[in-house]
Formats: sequence, C-alpha cells, structure tokens
Amino acid sequence: MLTGLGLTIAATVLPYVDRATTHLLADHIRAGYPAYTQARINSAVTTCLVLWSVIGALGVIAWLWTAWAVAAGKRWARPAVTVLFVLGAGIALTVMLTRDTSGEVGLPPELGWAWMAPCLTALLAVLLLGRRPRVAGPGRGRPSAFDADSIEGDSTSRTRTARVHHHDKPRRKHQ
Repeated sequence: MLTGLGLTIAATVLPYVDRATTHLLADHIRAGYPAYTQARINSAVTTCLVLWSVIGALGVIAWLWTAWAVAAGKRWARPAVTVLFVLGAGIALTVMLTRDTSGEVGLPPELGWAWMAPCLTALLAVLLLGRRPRVAGPGRGRPSAFDADSIEGDSTSRTRTARVHHHDKPRRKHQ
C-alpha cells in the first residue's frame, strides 16, 4: 500500500514538474486550441493543476485510510479497498480518455499513464487482499468481543467458539 501512496504522490507532483520543465500539458492545450493566448493557456494549466492536486490529496487520504484499516484488521477493509480502486481507476480512465471540445484527449498520454500507475498498484492490493484469510476478531491478535477473557469479572461466560462447538464436549448420561 505504501507503493500506491508513493505513486499517487508522484502522479500529483508530476504535473508541477512538467509545468516547470517540459511544458507537456501547456503544449498539449496549445495544440488543441491554437487560438488561445498564452494567458489563457496558463489559466487552463493552473486549473488542471488545482483539480489534479485535489484528486491527488483525496488519493493520498484513501491510501492512508485503507493502509490503516488493513493493518488494524478491520473487516470492512477489503470492500473499502475494492470500492476505492474502482473509484480511482474510474477517475484515472476518465482523465486519460475523455476528449475535450478540440477533439483531443484532455491530458497528454505521459501524464495520463502516470495517473494509471497508482491504480495498477491498487488492483494488486485488491488481488492480494482477496487471497488473505479473513481475520476472526476485530484486529490481529486482539481478543474479540465474544472472548470471555475480554469481559472483566465474568468468569461464567463462554467464548463464542465454545458456544458454537458445544457438541465437542462429552455429554452427561441421563439416568
């Protein structure tokens, strides 16, 4: 999950690096809209940077939240990772494939594929989580709410396992 977090941060920072160096996004906008002035191109680039920063920040929050949930053994972690993967991949594919009014895709392919990298990592996380056995209790190694030991002062309660497997105990003979 840390790999996905790192790739999300990299994909978020990459457009800023592009703006300072290669100007792929600005050139892409200029090619699609030759009548745009330099000020209008700069405004479009700034708008894209703000939108991608918000998307990137949400992605970072999602990675941190799901990494915590998986590490804590939360039962809802698997479905949450799957839902966030679908949302992230949907956003990345939309950004990468949507054509704007010029008829071209709105994002240079180099930047679009950078947004797909965290999604591929998320797909791997979904697949690996699907192979992990489910945690019985609310957390790894923590007693569950059904454990008698976790209920202070109640030595008569039986654990959930004991209640479920009561047939394993020898039965009394009725006389």
